Amino acid sequence: MTSMSLRSAQTVGVLAVTQLIGWGTTFETIGVLGRKLAPDLGLANEIVYAGLSVMMMVNALASPLVGRMLDRHGAARVMAAGSGFFAAGLIVLAVSTGVVTYAAAWIILGLGGAFVLSAPAYTAVVEREGANGKRTIAFLMLFTGLSATIFWPLLSLSSDMVGWRSTLLMAAALHVFVCIPLYLFGLPRPIVYSKSADATDLAPVPLTPHSRKTAFLLVAMTTAIASFVTFGLSPSLLEILRRLGATPEFALQLAAARGVLGISARGIDMLLGKRGNPFLTSVAGSSFMVAAFACLLLLPASTLSLWAFIVLYGFGAGILVVARALLPLALFSPREYGRQATRLAMPQNIANALAPIIFTALIDRSGVATALVFSIALAIVALAAIGMLIALVRRAHRSNQTVIPSRP
Repeated sequence: MTSMSLRSAQTVGVLAVTQLIGWGTTFETIGVLGRKLAPDLGLANEIVYAGLSVMMMVNALASPLVGRMLDRHGAARVMAAGSGFFAAGLIVLAVSTGVVTYAAAWIILGLGGAFVLSAPAYTAVVEREGANGKRTIAFLMLFTGLSATIFWPLLSLSSDMVGWRSTLLMAAALHVFVCIPLYLFGLPRPIVYSKSADATDLAPVPLTPHSRKTAFLLVAMTTAIASFVTFGLSPSLLEILRRLGATPEFALQLAAARGVLGISARGIDMLLGKRGNPFLTSVAGSSFMVAAFACLLLLPASTLSLWAFIVLYGFGAGILVVARALLPLALFSPREYGRQATRLAMPQNIANALAPIIFTALIDRSGVATALVFSIALAIVALAAIGMLIALVRRAHRSNQTVIPSRP
């Protein structure tokens, strides 16, 4: 593993801070503040938690627009604008008095998420490092996986001291006074591509226009399914573990271990650097997920089977998070990474918005076993899709070698 350059370290430093603030002050707030603000606003807990679904759905619908803006204006300006949306949304949330203003706040936060979270940040890396940005993206993801670990205690402490409204206003100030200046003045300058195509702008896989569409659909299917399963099960994970015989304390211990395993999986991918292969990573992640759910279905409920599940599930979910970010870079040129990544974010975020509702209904109405069988079926579909994608890539490379004439 080569040491990280000063330029890469600067990029990771800026984006790690801003992504932690971005996720921690928006997506993670409801986990801490939801049950505190619900009675003050006169809203049911279900309505309050639906704010996250609104945020994910708006994020999904705005993603194609963001992709075009990334192409035109670059990631730094787009993300600075997104932090402005975040600040505005948090201010509206802080002064909310009922369901209308509460919903409006999450619509604005959804726009901020589309402009800032995940795909735009990875685009900022690719703008500055081109196809060599895989390791930097994996390193960045190692930090952003800590958003709940860092911000849940901070949000809880702040709300106890000054109330949830003042806490949200302080969160808005972080976006204005920390994130926006870092985006505009803290990031290194992007790579300047020549107008004519050069080696740094070539796609790593020589796909025909038809094959490109097929590859995009297969990647979209794989990544959306991975998001759907992980986002769907995460809110219900403690309930699943308890229904399978874990005590509340043991369930919390397992859930905490799952987070550590997920971050460890990201770290392993970072250590692999250029030797990492997102296609094989996707196969491994989906396979771990199938094995994890099979453990709960086929093995007798015991401490051993629950640990086997959480190890396989946590590691598989962590691997798939990295694969989702790196698959577009393995297929498309650095210049078009932002557009393709944000297009892929649309089905992913729709899946994220719907998954908790669907999985909660399955578990409550049909039982844990039904939800596990459903998860295995989805993971197998994802495995089939990534298998077809690997076959497509291999055919493209063989065809490219065939058409290149040998030297006389």
